[in-house]
Amino acid sequence: MEDDEVEFPGARRPDRRRWVDSGGVRLAVVEWGDQDAPPVVVAHGGFDFAETLDVFAPLLADAGWRVVSWDQRGHGDSDRAALYSWDADLRDAVAVLDSVTEGPVPVVGHSKGGSLLMYLAGAMPHRVSALVNLDGLPSWGRMSDVADRERSRTLRREIGSWLEHRRTLVGRERKPGSIDELARRRGRMNPRLSVEWLRYLVTVGATRSEDGWRWKIDPTMRLGGFGPFHPEWALRHLPGLDVPFLGVLGLEQEVMGWGTRPEHVAGFLPRDHRFETLEGVGHFVHVEQPQRVADLVTGFLS
Repeated sequence: MEDDEVEFPGARRPDRRRWVDSGGVRLAVVEWGDQDAPPVVVAHGGFDFAETLDVFAPLLADAGWRVVSWDQRGHGDSDRAALYSWDADLRDAVAVLDSVTEGPVPVVGHSKGGSLLMYLAGAMPHRVSALVNLDGLPSWGRMSDVADRERSRTLRREIGSWLEHRRTLVGRERKPGSIDELARRRGRMNPRLSVEWLRYLVTVGATRSEDGWRWKIDPTMRLGGFGPFHPEWALRHLPGLDVPFLGVLGLEQEVMGWGTRPEHVAGFLPRDHRFETLEGVGHFVHVEQPQRVADLVTGFLS
């Protein structure tokens, strides 16, 4: 059997772990940094885990922040759910915020997490003091809008499709493999990330049993399947944001990225914004260039 421990330079496991209840769904919450330091809440992307931050979060913690993140429902150690939706993820984010403070707090999100927090900041600006979006800006080129009655039909079709998809997966588990096999599978979606990082990610994002390692992702979840909501709709909330906003966009295109270019979002940026593009960096900006992105974030939040 393989060793559970794989080291990666700069990676540090969370300092604390706890649970938060969100309407009966148990969320695994992790923290880095001094418990009395000012908090910043960080949301991971789809098909990821809070411990994807094991290099990035310690850099923020060493800069004086208490970094709080959570495994989103169906991901990592958090509970799986009967169905998944964008609204459920928003409720979970609010539950985590409530467990940290009753006042406004800075938030950072990557990919799906960035889009999710952008929507949250638009709906609850009194809970967000600043917003950092790490390559979670969907392209306007994918955007479409429909009448309310058509959204109802879309909802019905989405739920029907999800239930049929779920029916075919009853009792199924994700395919097992060795650390190297899971790293290779993940590498097809993250071709810019090193094998050493992907091997480390297996040991924090997968669980080992007698027949091998399995990613801790609900097998009923589909890539991009966040429920009857299109993440690019969140872009319409961006111009009206009333909190300081930092957008960071990696310019190298990847399978798991949005395909977004700077010109796609230029007309949507809010009044109080800073927008940074990173040449030679892909979708996982905080993994490829953790120190560079941490410096951007801490400089912005200070």
